[in-house]
Amino acid sequence: MQYVVHAYDYTTADAFDRRMAVRPAHLAYVRELKAKGQFIFGGALLDPAGKMIGSMLLLDLETEEQLTDYLLSDPYIVEGVWEKVDAKPFRKADV
Repeated sequence: MQYVVHAYDYTTADAFDRRMAVRPAHLAYVRELKAKGQFIFGGALLDPAGKMIGSMLLLDLETEEQLTDYLLSDPYIVEGVWEKVDAKPFRKADV
């Protein structure tokens, strides 16, 4: 099952600095998911000025338990970068 994840950063004064400090660990974690075929694509959500304010990922996971494991493991979640995370099943439109 594919899942789309929308995650929004905290908006506190130190939020961007925290994101940048944790970013190498987050990217390394996502590379591991990619190596397992679980990360399809993703990237940063931007505000109108182009500043990173969150993330979007499309994941391909076999079970809901794998989604739960992801939500408990991503460094951006563990280290308090993302304040709100919304993960939903996703089906690509064939058009």
